[in-house]
Amino acid sequence: MTDNIENYEILLFYKYVAIEDPEYFARKHLKFCKEIGVFGRVIVAQEGINGTISGTKEQTASYISALQNDSRFEDMEFKREPSEGHAFSRISVKARDEIVSLRLDDDLNPNEITGNHLSPKEWQEALEDEDVIVLDARNDYEYDIGHFRNAIRPDIKAFRELPEWIKQNLADKKDKKILTYCTGGIRCEKFSGFLVQEGFKDVNQLHGGIIKYGQDPETRGKYFDGKCFVFDDRLTTEINKTDDQKTVGKCYHCGLPAEQFVNCPIDECDKLHISCDTCREQYQGCCSAQCMDGLLTK
Repeated sequence: MTDNIENYEILLFYKYVAIEDPEYFARKHLKFCKEIGVFGRVIVAQEGINGTISGTKEQTASYISALQNDSRFEDMEFKREPSEGHAFSRISVKARDEIVSLRLDDDLNPNEITGNHLSPKEWQEALEDEDVIVLDARNDYEYDIGHFRNAIRPDIKAFRELPEWIKQNLADKKDKKILTYCTGGIRCEKFSGFLVQEGFKDVNQLHGGIIKYGQDPETRGKYFDGKCFVFDDRLTTEINKTDDQKTVGKCYHCGLPAEQFVNCPIDECDKLHISCDTCREQYQGCCSAQCMDGLLTK
């Protein structure tokens, strides 16, 4: 079968739901994924499932059907994106303590406490209110390649650092309207619940995340500048399909506008960095002259 955008797609999905034996579920699910031929990454925990997979439309249809035939996942939402072939090179299914690592001292169940869910249209309208705080719930490098206009960039390297950053930087803003977003919505489910638990009065999250917002035919990704970082071989995807968009990424080497991530080819480094075409060629994909010297001496 020819790898083209008509034949393949990517699924993003998650659900907070009780899974009694994640280790057993992961082993069984990995076998199933190999049988139908999908690639990607799936994480399961006692609190639920979180995954991104790619495959032919026939394979992804089989995957969706199998999960929705399980009463635990029958109402799970799948975000679908067209793809030019597989977006992953293998399949990984792992059991973890959490499906996203927030590591709260006092953990919470998003099915019991979470922020208000805003549809793409409601989110767009909320962004037009100047008296709001727009909070990016992703990591700094994700923000750097693309983000919603006027969003705050938390200075964090990992999602688990976000609660402490909030306590240090926004503790005096609990009466303000908070708008928080992430790639597919899963991080905001628990993070917005944390904000509510901390005493923030008006907490709102973008339902379905950036990906669903970009797919909405009414909003068409308006007010999202740059590209969205994704956790597959593409690394980025386009969100804003209007004429009102800007490039926000800057080349790690020269500082000029750029929208492409590169992994440094030196195994010991593997630094993910934004690079323009000129610098990517000049440095051969490396993040520094030192790494390039190491590449040339191999």
